[in-house]
Amino acid sequence: MRLYIGFITYGELTAKYLPYFLSSLKDQAYKDYKIIAIDNSEEEKNENSVYIKNNFPEINLKWAGENIGFAKAYNLMINQAVEAGAEYFLALNPDIIVDSEMIRNMINVIETDEKIGAIAPKILKWDFVNKKKTNIIDSYGIICDQKFCFRDDKQGKIEEDTKAVSIKEVFGFTGAAVVFKIKALTDVAFNNGDYQEYFDELMFMYKEDCDLSLRLRLGGWKIILVPDAVVFHDRTASRIGDSMWQIIKNGIGKKRKIKQWSFCNQWIIVFKYCQLAFSWKTKFCFWWYELKILVFTILFEQYLLKELIKIWKLRDKINKRVGQLKVRVNIKDIEKLMK
Repeated sequence: MRLYIGFITYGELTAKYLPYFLSSLKDQAYKDYKIIAIDNSEEEKNENSVYIKNNFPEINLKWAGENIGFAKAYNLMINQAVEAGAEYFLALNPDIIVDSEMIRNMINVIETDEKIGAIAPKILKWDFVNKKKTNIIDSYGIICDQKFCFRDDKQGKIEEDTKAVSIKEVFGFTGAAVVFKIKALTDVAFNNGDYQEYFDELMFMYKEDCDLSLRLRLGGWKIILVPDAVVFHDRTASRIGDSMWQIIKNGIGKKRKIKQWSFCNQWIIVFKYCQLAFSWKTKFCFWWYELKILVFTILFEQYLLKELIKIWKLRDKINKRVGQLKVRVNIKDIEKLMK
């Protein structure tokens, strides 16, 4: 198969979506694919495994034995695709439904340029409760600014004209839906001594897509938004905005564990890339921003400070990843993409 499709299941959080998600995959116009999945549920027999076995037995579902997180689960699936000789890998969240032409439109574009490493679809919000597709934008790709803040482009805005955005280069992709060229993934992967890590496994969950986007960019690979490839997503968490007020609003009501992952992974990203030849302006911006975040944490979210101890203990592993970074572009070209 040229294309492997992979997704992760986890208990009742994903089971409710499977009938809609898998049916939309089955209706794809593009048929040359194989679907694999990792089940991160606590028990081997659960709602996800039972539903898939009874309704989609062709899907190769493997139980991880525990919740191994987003990055490791996807690395296992991507390595499986690599071993099978696949050309492309499509990562999807199960809390989405996809347009019938989505895969074909993405594959058609990725084949036009050997330097395209990833394709991001246009993602709109899915009102799962009312089973309704909306014209509210969820993501037009990921934006990164000089503070190393990542956000989904146009998120929350109304898409009034479906032709307003055309195929274009973007800074990054969201992990909810993305097609990778496997050649690009193997090029920028980190060899941990046992196997290739495409997503950084120091990041259990959250922002690992931002990190991989940046590594692809540094390696000279393009990331392209294809608006004719449409996905509808029932998002559970949004990325942090770029102002302190947005940071505060984003934190209200967000689960503590999600905040811990996000806080820790942001620092991993900072320490991985702050050593590169970014301009003094960019370095000032992201260190000044991180200082404000640190002050806010000390005042209002002290429980996050223990994540800094975790970062300190990970410093050798972070440095090993820095040592394997592929930097083939002028850093100024990366800065031009920062908004």
